[in-house]
Amino acid sequence: MCVALPGRVVAMEDNMATVDFEGNTVRAHAGVVDVKEDDYVLVHAGMIIQKMNRKEAMDMVELFKELEEIADA
Repeated sequence: MCVALPGRVVAMEDNMATVDFEGNTVRAHAGVVDVKEDDYVLVHAGMIIQKMNRKEAMDMVELFKELEEIADA
Protein backbone atom coordinates (compact mmCIF):
# COMPACT_ATOMS: atom_id res chain seq x y z
CA MET A 1 0.00 0.00 0.00
CA CYS A 2 1.22 3.51 -0.80
CA VAL A 3 0.37 6.63 1.20
CA ALA A 4 0.36 10.17 -0.17
CA LEU A 5 1.79 12.70 2.25
CA PRO A 6 0.46 16.24 2.75
CA GLY A 7 2.82 19.18 2.36
CA ARG A 8 2.82 22.92 1.61
CA VAL A 9 3.98 24.37 -1.69
CA VAL A 10 6.74 26.87 -0.92
CA ALA A 11 7.86 27.66 -4.48
CA MET A 12 6.78 27.11 -8.07
CA GLU A 13 8.89 27.04 -11.22
CA ASP A 14 7.09 26.09 -14.40
CA ASN A 15 5.30 22.81 -13.57
CA MET A 16 7.62 21.91 -10.70
CA ALA A 17 6.77 22.71 -7.10
CA THR A 18 9.01 22.73 -4.06
CA VAL A 19 6.92 21.15 -1.32
CA ASP A 20 7.70 21.42 2.40
CA PHE A 21 6.95 18.36 4.53
CA GLU A 22 7.56 19.70 8.05
CA GLY A 23 11.07 20.91 7.25
CA ASN A 24 11.94 18.41 4.52
CA THR A 25 11.57 19.84 1.02
CA VAL A 26 11.19 17.92 -2.21
CA ARG A 27 10.46 18.82 -5.80
CA ALA A 28 7.21 17.47 -7.19
CA HIS A 29 5.63 17.65 -10.62
CA ALA A 30 2.47 19.77 -10.61
CA GLY A 31 1.32 19.08 -14.15
CA VAL A 32 -2.01 17.44 -13.33
CA VAL A 33 -3.14 19.76 -10.50
CA ASP A 34 -3.30 23.57 -10.63
CA VAL A 35 -1.39 24.72 -7.54
CA LYS A 36 0.31 27.87 -6.29
CA GLU A 37 2.57 28.84 -3.39
CA ASP A 38 1.04 28.21 0.07
CA ASP A 39 -1.36 25.54 -1.23
CA TYR A 40 -1.47 22.28 0.73
CA VAL A 41 -1.12 19.23 -1.47
CA LEU A 42 -0.85 15.46 -1.46
CA VAL A 43 2.25 14.11 -3.17
CA HIS A 44 2.71 10.53 -4.32
CA ALA A 45 5.67 9.20 -6.31
CA GLY A 46 6.96 12.70 -7.07
CA MET A 47 3.62 13.92 -8.40
CA ILE A 48 1.10 16.29 -6.82
CA ILE A 49 -2.15 14.34 -6.96
CA GLN A 50 -4.52 16.57 -4.98
CA LYS A 51 -4.88 20.02 -3.47
CA MET A 52 -6.38 20.20 0.02
CA ASN A 53 -7.24 22.82 2.62
CA ARG A 54 -4.95 23.55 5.57
CA LYS A 55 -7.20 21.88 8.17
CA GLU A 56 -7.35 18.62 6.20
CA ALA A 57 -3.57 18.65 5.80
CA MET A 58 -2.92 19.32 9.50
CA ASP A 59 -5.43 16.61 10.51
CA MET A 60 -3.58 14.10 8.30
CA VAL A 61 -0.18 15.10 9.69
CA GLU A 62 -1.51 14.67 13.24
CA LEU A 63 -2.97 11.26 12.35
CA PHE A 64 0.36 10.08 10.91
CA LYS A 65 2.15 11.25 14.08
CA GLU A 66 -0.32 9.32 16.26
CA LEU A 67 0.11 6.19 14.13
CA GLU A 68 3.89 6.50 14.39
CA GLU A 69 3.66 6.74 18.20
CA ILE A 70 1.47 3.63 18.33
CA ALA A 71 3.88 1.73 16.07
CA ASP A 72 6.85 2.75 18.22
CA ALA A 73 5.15 1.65 21.46
